[in-house]
Amino acid sequence: MLMTGAGREAKLHYLAGTFRVLSSGDHVVCAVSGRRIPLQELRYWSVARQEPYADAAASLRAEQAASGE
Repeated sequence: MLMTGAGREAKLHYLAGTFRVLSSGDHVVCAVSGRRIPLQELRYWSVARQEPYADAAASLRAEQAASGE
């Protein structure tokens, strides 16, 4: 079976509690660590900054950086 977007970074629009796929792919890249995050494992993002995060710690670091802490 042909897998559209396999190995490519997806482009997403992040919403509260969900996201919309704008361009197909199978992963996104964490805005803090640069780590690849498979879409099925994506749990953390910022709606305001439209950024994905690999985990809660990366999300917290991004929030702290954005608020100047």
